[in-house]
Amino acid sequence: MQLIKPQESHLLEMMAWFSSEDELNEWSGPNFRYPYDLSSFSEDLKLDSLNSFSLVSDNNEFCAFGQYYLRLGRCHLGRLIVNPKFRGKGIASQLMRSICDLGLLQLKVKECSLFVLSHNEKAIKAYEKFGFSFAEYPEEITLENCLYMIKP
Repeated sequence: MQLIKPQESHLLEMMAWFSSEDELNEWSGPNFRYPYDLSSFSEDLKLDSLNSFSLVSDNNEFCAFGQYYLRLGRCHLGRLIVNPKFRGKGIASQLMRSICDLGLLQLKVKECSLFVLSHNEKAIKAYEKFGFSFAEYPEEITLENCLYMIKP
């Protein structure tokens, strides 16, 4: 498995993973347009300003996507998603490990963080298994039912 720059084919495939605005917003957070096209989807991902990666298999299969950026002195992970046909196979851990390793090194920080919605039990379980734990966020979280997690 390796992280690569997201390809147009990856974005088109990801666009098909969301069947409603609610599903999209659960993953993307606020301010993501729906319905979308390739142009708006790419713009709303902020591919030019956020470190964005596709995780591909040794056979070049698109397995997952994720982003990171510096937030409050931590490598903050965002928009993590595993290809539906690869879910339940440990891909989320591989994605987080790869993105955390790269982000910690590049940003020169020692911890990672992320946001997750309280009802997203599968994601919470994956994050906890990877070593994330709940923490108080030092600012107001404007998104309802949003939790903050960190990993030392």
